[in-house]
Amino acid sequence: MKNAVNIFCLMISCFVFSQSKQVKKNPVSKTLKASVKKAPSAPVLDLPVINSELPVLIPKKKDGKFGYVNQNGKFIIAPEYHIAVFFYEDCNLLNSPNEKVRKFGINDYATVEKDMISYRINRSGKRVYQFKDSDMAKCKPVEYNQQLYQAYVLNGFYGIIDKKKFANAADYRDYQIYPQYQYLFILEGDDVANPMIIASYNDKFGVIDVHNKVIIPFEYDDIKRNFSWKLGHMFEVSKDSKNYYYVDSNNKTY
Repeated sequence: MKNAVNIFCLMISCFVFSQSKQVKKNPVSKTLKASVKKAPSAPVLDLPVINSELPVLIPKKKDGKFGYVNQNGKFIIAPEYHIAVFFYEDCNLLNSPNEKVRKFGINDYATVEKDMISYRINRSGKRVYQFKDSDMAKCKPVEYNQQLYQAYVLNGFYGIIDKKKFANAADYRDYQIYPQYQYLFILEGDDVANPMIIASYNDKFGVIDVHNKVIIPFEYDDIKRNFSWKLGHMFEVSKDSKNYYYVDSNNKTY
């Protein structure tokens, strides 16, 4: 009996000891979190659309160099270029033998020139392509929109005629606009039925339409005969024949 008691006590003592002993757990390995670098997000461009007919970026000259302003007149691309044109397609690049550069020919890019080197830039001003002669291709022929109207000179004055209807120069009713201007030039545009016409009157330039309505008042020394109307629905004007800038069809300056 005594031996049985001793054995029982020994078993109790072993059980208590085993419960009081701390169990060593394997340390949990701490995984170092690698710092993941986020790709820089594209800058949010301040390009409000106040006039849907105008480009969101407009070339503007400051201190002798060109940059681009938004429709509020705020510089988005700093002026640093000798030449800057509207964001528009470049058919020489669109048809390039180098397939990799054809994408730079679309109208998401503009052509600029600095230090006699020409580039294509994106809307944030980044130079994405430098022109190479080997990349250039001939533009494919495009269908020409035949003008409905043309300038007509009578007794030294300019007027406008509809080429299909004009028959008798002596009949004032045959004229779309009877000759009364010092000079007229019909700008190329997409709407041949309602072209914009650069006009000179009393030694000043303005813009009229085919109904002889004044679009841009006669207050400028010069208005360039270029593609600014076709590409941007704007006119490149000057009051001193030296400093040129763009105005829209409401004569708002940019």
